[in-house]
Amino acid sequence: MSPTDTARLLPWLSPGGKPCFLAGDGTGFVSRLADDVEAAQLDEAAELVEEARHVLDARTWTPGELHLLAVELTAVLANVRRVAESRGARLSASDDDGPDVDDGDDCLVDGDDALDGGGDGGGPRLPAEAFG
Repeated sequence: MSPTDTARLLPWLSPGGKPCFLAGDGTGFVSRLADDVEAAQLDEAAELVEEARHVLDARTWTPGELHLLAVELTAVLANVRRVAESRGARLSASDDDGPDVDDGDDCLVDGDDALDGGGDGGGPRLPAEAFG
């Protein structure tokens, strides 16, 4: 099986909180956008880790600051995990059948149909940050 035969886990969720997948050869606009979003998410995680180190090293935090830090770290960790799953699946695409895709409410994208909600009239499935 070639990498072009598998669906790519995208670095954002559908409006309903479900994973989004991209079917295609990995060279189109949505693939490039996903690469950019992944890079931004990894950069954000690296910056937050540094900020967390500074906050914790200072030992002058308030409970509210620790709570906010935990919330932010949880969010970036979820993003980094999704990026790792996506990249890992693409690395092993030749060794397996690709990611399990539930035909339920998941956001399955095929090529440039991602820009119009896959043709279901539901609008874009890309995160607002992708357009900023």
